[in-house]
Amino acid sequence: MSNFFTTMDRQERAHQDLECPLIDQCSVGTNDHIRFGRKCNEIIEEAKKLLRLAGPLVMVNLLIYSLQVISVMFVGHLGELALSGASMATSFASVTGFSLLTGMGSALDTFCGQSYGAKQYHMLGIHLQGAMFVLLLVTFPLAFIWANAGCILQFLGQDAEISTEAGLYARYMIPSIFAFALLQCHIRFLQSQNNVIPMMLSTCFTTILHVFTCWFLVFKSGLGSKGAALANAISYWINLLLLATYVRLSPSCKKTWNGFSKDSLKGVPKFLKLAVPSAVMICLEIWSFEMMVLLSGLLPNPKLETSVLSISLNTSSTFFMIPLGLGSAISVRVSNELGAGRPYAARLASHIAVFMITIEGILAGTMMTVGHNIWGYCYSTEENVVKYVGEMLLLIAVSHFIDGIQSVLSGAARGCGKQRICAIVNLGAYYLLGLPAGIFLAFSHQVGGKGLWMGLIVALIAHASFLCMIILRTDWEKEAKKAKERVHCVLFSEEEAV
Repeated sequence: MSNFFTTMDRQERAHQDLECPLIDQCSVGTNDHIRFGRKCNEIIEEAKKLLRLAGPLVMVNLLIYSLQVISVMFVGHLGELALSGASMATSFASVTGFSLLTGMGSALDTFCGQSYGAKQYHMLGIHLQGAMFVLLLVTFPLAFIWANAGCILQFLGQDAEISTEAGLYARYMIPSIFAFALLQCHIRFLQSQNNVIPMMLSTCFTTILHVFTCWFLVFKSGLGSKGAALANAISYWINLLLLATYVRLSPSCKKTWNGFSKDSLKGVPKFLKLAVPSAVMICLEIWSFEMMVLLSGLLPNPKLETSVLSISLNTSSTFFMIPLGLGSAISVRVSNELGAGRPYAARLASHIAVFMITIEGILAGTMMTVGHNIWGYCYSTEENVVKYVGEMLLLIAVSHFIDGIQSVLSGAARGCGKQRICAIVNLGAYYLLGLPAGIFLAFSHQVGGKGLWMGLIVALIAHASFLCMIILRTDWEKEAKKAKERVHCVLFSEEEAV
């Protein structure tokens, strides 16, 4: 009798376990209902995981982006020349340095994420060290470029006085490039472990401190605009030191950081195979947006066009922090699941992320559309500027919706390690379609800055469409096998070296 009840208990527990496929003597309707319930639970749980990752990452991206904005705002109180120089130097630094380092660092999304999913925790520290070594090497030629920013800008035909001011600002920003490179590596290292709260806290603390640092160095130290550039460097270094200390002392990183190792150099060639296309992938997109602002200076009424395009780029970049955070989150989720050998979960995460960003794009686009007549007053009181910004905001609403979808699809592609094909797609979308279309509309059809932004929309549509085809045609089982091979290939190289 006791054996009978024991057997009954076992059957009841198995029946109640959602992960157990055993369903005894159920009707077809009940069976479908249970399957539907399990599917809903999976979707809800995955959505929660994405939101827990994306929320802090949006804050981190927004706060890091705000450091440069805050510095330029303080410099704006010093006069028109100082503001123009700082703005030009910030744009120059983004194009020639920060975008390249961000792109190269994003290769860790693949390596660290898949290693973490495969539970090869010690490999995360190895990948981190290899990335730090490579990115630090890259910073030296970039520092040389920044040191000669003034001459380069004058050579490109920019105003001599503004170029000189920008060159001075860029030289004082040189220390920030080393910190930024290492900071990018630590951010990718931590986010691949789903450990994002420390990053959010350290970045929040740094940003608050940055306001006071800027105020003191710009107005009280006598450094003027040079003080704002130095404040950037100080803030990046503080943020880096906080995260580096956390990684080396926190129990949560005990498995993933085992100290410095010479084995990290063995993986540098493999890292470069993804880091270079990753950098190309990111830079091509960022440069195309910056190029639109430069081209606006060649239009009739260049003052109005350049001002409005700059405001449009600033607005678009601010709203883009949400898709950027969700794109980083889906990159982590896909790489983790592929590394763990769960291709179905990786595909499900991608689909849910696309759905979530679609909802966000509709809401953000609606907000922009409703407030398009008043948004310009945040930047200017001149009616022609406000009206023009309002017209541009309607286009930005469209571009933001499409840009969000491509950002999430790009994140999923990074999680799979498809950076090379994505770089080719970016080249075709932005430089063979978008840029020519924008120039044609702006100059041949005399649509002005709106024509340039329409060209970006054409590029984004092409970009999102190609990425959608790539993701839809992805063989997730095959990608899981590739992830396993990538992880074990690095492990074999390490063991061989030992």
